[in-house]
Order: sequence, then C-alpha cells, then structure tokens
Amino acid sequence: MFKTLTKIIAAVALLVSLASTSIAADSKKPIRIPVHNWSSQVVMAYVIGGIFESIGDNVEYVPADSQAVYESIRQGDVDISQEVWQSAFGASFDAARDAGGLLDWGDHVARSLEDMGYPNWVADDGLCPGLPDWTALQNPDCAANFATPDSGGKGRWLEGPQTWHQDLMPQRLEALGLGDLWTVKFAGGADALWAELAAAKKEGRGTIIFNWTPNFTDGAGFTFIDFPPYYDGCRPVDGGDGKCGSPDGYLKKAVNEKWTKTHPDAAAMFKKMSFNPSQIGAMAALVDEDGMTQEDAGKKWLADNKDVWQKFLP
Repeated sequence: MFKTLTKIIAAVALLVSLASTSIAADSKKPIRIPVHNWSSQVVMAYVIGGIFESIGDNVEYVPADSQAVYESIRQGDVDISQEVWQSAFGASFDAARDAGGLLDWGDHVARSLEDMGYPNWVADDGLCPGLPDWTALQNPDCAANFATPDSGGKGRWLEGPQTWHQDLMPQRLEALGLGDLWTVKFAGGADALWAELAAAKKEGRGTIIFNWTPNFTDGAGFTFIDFPPYYDGCRPVDGGDGKCGSPDGYLKKAVNEKWTKTHPDAAAMFKKMSFNPSQIGAMAALVDEDGMTQEDAGKKWLADNKDVWQKFLP
C-alpha cells in the first residue's frame, strides 16, 4: 500500500511538472521582429530571429518605420525592438513606454553616438583645417571644398533619411550660424551615405555625412565633429537653442508587455542578449563591406559566433 501511494504521489508530481512546462512554453504564434533601413538593425533581426528559432519559436520579419515602431510595439503589432538608439529614437521610445504596454528590456553593452562627421582622409588632405572642432566650419574656404551640384554653391551635410531625425540637423546648422555657408540634404537610406563616401573619395572633394557608432565604419577611419556638448533640453523640440551635438547614448531593447507572457522563454533570452560594438559593427560589415544579403549575413554571423549567442539560451 505504501509503494502504491508513493507511485501515485510521483505520478501527480510528474503531471504537475508537465503542466508547468506546458504553461511556460512559448506560444506558436510567430514572434514579429521589425526591420528598418540600416544594416546592423536588419542583420541583428535575423540573428535574434535565428536564436529564437533554435529553441523552436516561429519568427516573422515585419518592415516598420523606425519612429512609429515603438507605438506599434505598445499596440502589439510587432513584439520587440532590438536597436533603440537614444539620439534618434529616444523620444518616441519614451512616449510609448510612458503610455503603457511597452517595456524597457535592457541595454546592449555597446554605447551609441549618432552625429555628423567625416572620413579621416578629409583631415589628411587639409580640406578643412581645424576639424574636428565645429568652428572650423565657419571658414568659407572649408565650405567650398564640400560643395556638390545639388548644394547651391554651399558646403553640403548629407543627413540620413529625414524620418530618423526630422529637422534636427537643419535646425542645428542655423542655430550655429552656418546657414550662409552650408546646407543639409537628406539621403534616401543608409546605402546612399556609404555611396557618398566612395564618390567623394573618387572625386577628391570633402564630404560630411551622418554616421553612427557602433557601425562597420568604426575601423575604417571616421571622425565625428565636436559640436557644443549635449545636455537635456538643448534641442529645439525640448525648448533649447539647438546648437548642441548628440548625446553619448544608450542602445536599448524594447518589448511588448503581453509578449513577455506569451513567449516567456524567448523574452528571457532577449533580456540576456547584449552585443558589444565590435559584434554590431561586424554584423553591418557583412552587408556594407562584403556585399552579403542581410538574411545571409545573419546566418553567417550565427555560424561564426556560436560561443556568443549560445550563452543566451535558456
């Protein structure tokens, strides 16, 4: 009788254990990962998606606007964001988080900087003496070395897509009193920024472009311009004069709150995921230097870095 009772207790314990496992298992509903318009973000989407798939989760990649995505996460239209850059997207992230439904899911080891700068050969060739100090841009001879056919005789700053920062850079240019010498043009996407680097080098002219770190250019010789220091409230949207540069910022992750309940295993893994600057730069380089597709780049990165991502597994 005692043995029978012991077997019954063991059977009940097993059923409870199986029930608990069933409850904790991730939903079969696909995890919707947004993809934007720069390489590291898209490659990282495929990297993270591959990690999720390695534990049996289903994944869907959803093209999404890089500003509106945080409201989409809050509403449950997509589930996560793997690259929340403070300077470009911090305000949109904060608004969605404060409205409820979106959770801050931690930072990458990498810190971020997003600003205007130039390839090092610009300084080496003496095209704008005094750089990286922004006051060098007050020299008309400097500005003339950065003119392009579409800049109306002024020096050109090539910004990223206008959806990234709206009018932040034109406002800064005017606030610093540079409007008579310089103009801001917007690139259609990240590819246009890298094409501009190659074109300027070939044509022997200067170029100032928007760039960010971590990125594949970290090892290629690129310098950010030293603008007046950033401080909270310095931008026009916050009531400031707009003269300041960009912050030394975070690189965060975000999730839909309900998703953490339907996909607890994936959520726990995503919480642990944190990439450093060289890892993120390598993801971008596979596309922007090696010419791979973003999906193939994600697969290669996973194959080459098992020692990194397998630490995130449950």
